[in-house]
Formats: sequence, structure tokens, C-alpha cells
Amino acid sequence: MLSGNVISCFLEMMQRCLNITAIFNTVFENYFKTLYTRTMEEAYRHAHQEILSALTDNGLCLDCGASSGHKFDFLQQEINFPLSQYSGIEWSSHLVKEGQNKGLNILQGDLNQKLPFPDNQYNCIFGLSVLEHLINPCHFLKETHRCLKIDGTLVILTPNISTFFTMALLLFGKMPSTGPHPDSDALLKQEELFQVSPQGVQHDTENDTPVHRHFIVFSYKVLRSYLQLLGFREIRGYGYGLYPFPNFTQNLLQKLDPWHCHQMVFTAKK
Repeated sequence: MLSGNVISCFLEMMQRCLNITAIFNTVFENYFKTLYTRTMEEAYRHAHQEILSALTDNGLCLDCGASSGHKFDFLQQEINFPLSQYSGIEWSSHLVKEGQNKGLNILQGDLNQKLPFPDNQYNCIFGLSVLEHLINPCHFLKETHRCLKIDGTLVILTPNISTFFTMALLLFGKMPSTGPHPDSDALLKQEELFQVSPQGVQHDTENDTPVHRHFIVFSYKVLRSYLQLLGFREIRGYGYGLYPFPNFTQNLLQKLDPWHCHQMVFTAKK
């Protein structure tokens, strides 16, 4: 029989191993949270700058996935953008009402369907972190082309499915963290390695109208190719967050290899 001292030493060793594992997991999670935070900040900063550049002459803009009009507040603050030049479309009737109460021209609508706007209407159409939430993202992009004026600008920000991190997950039999996501909150939580999004964000994949679930996620190459197929020109793509490399290397690496970065920003002219 094992003596009490041997058992005690074994249990102590196991506890130390568990403590080391917990510390490693915390460090690992914090590392990727830092990468994710920097990636999103840089990608949104770039997308916002592209929108501002397209609207320097106060042309008409369409905000797709407008929420209650936060992007108008940004535009007004940065370039004193006129209220009359802003339009938005949002599926949530609650958020639409909030925006309308602020005097904003936001319509309730489904971006998977035909956009309720005329041809050749807008100088700039943008959808930031929208494309991945649509069932018919190709149809949506086709509609943006229809609604843009000649020389109008499309600005898109969306995650990239073709990343080294996703490849590693698939190699180990996991599902891509970028999506597509299954319609089970329990399964998504079980398979999640760690949460890098803000703590307040909850899985809602089982809702009839999920806010955070990703349905279709493009790769950099395929999204660029489809924009060309639609007839867009002057297509420019940028990548942000080449995981798992550290932040101090990102400025160089994401320029060398935008094809495998976590987030993509695309601009295109009609």
C-alpha cells in the first residue's frame, strides 16, 4: 500500500500542475485578448478613415446595419456631416425607433433582401461587421453596387475565414472561431477556447434574429474576387491581425500577408 506521505506528495504535485495549467491558460487568453483588441481598433480606425475620405464633399451615405445611428454621431463630430445626407437601414425595430427619435433617417429592413433604395443614389455605402451576419451576403453586395452612384465608394469590414488560427483549429478538429457558428449556444460555449470579445457579449445563436451569430464568412481572396465579378473597380483590401504573432510585429506582417489576417477592410468604387 502507498504510504500517506507518497499520496500527499502525489496530490500536491497534481495541484501544482493544475495551478500551472491555470496560469498558462490565463496568460494565453490575455495574450489573444490583447491581439484581438488591437486588431479591431486598427481595423475600425482604417474603415472610419475610408468613410470620411469618401464623404469629404458631404455626399449621400447609406449606413448598413445602422443600429441607432452611432456612425452618424461619428461623422458629425469628425466632418460636421449634414443630417440630411445620412440614411441608415437596420433590422431591429427597437434600434430603428431610437435612431428616428434622434431625427435620423433610419429605415427598418432586412439586408438579405433587396435594399429599399433607388439605383445610383449614394456616394458612399458602408457596412462594418455586417457581412458575416447575413444569410445572403452576395446579394447584399450586389445591391450595394446597384445603389451606389458612379464613382461611389463601398467600405466593408468583416472577418476572414482563411487565417492561420482557423487552420490550426480545423487541424485539431475544432470549428472556426470566426464562424459559421452552429445554432446551439451550449455547443458554441463548449467549443470556445477562450472569449476575446467584450464580457457583456452573450451567445444568441438560438434566437430567431441573432445579433452575434456568423453565417457566411469570406476569405480575403474570394471576397476580392466577388467584388471584381460584380463590376467594382479600384478594389483595395487590407488585413488586420495576423495571429498568433505578437502585436509589435503586426504593422509589418499584415502588410506582407493581408490574405491570412483576422479582419479585412475592403474599399471599392462603382
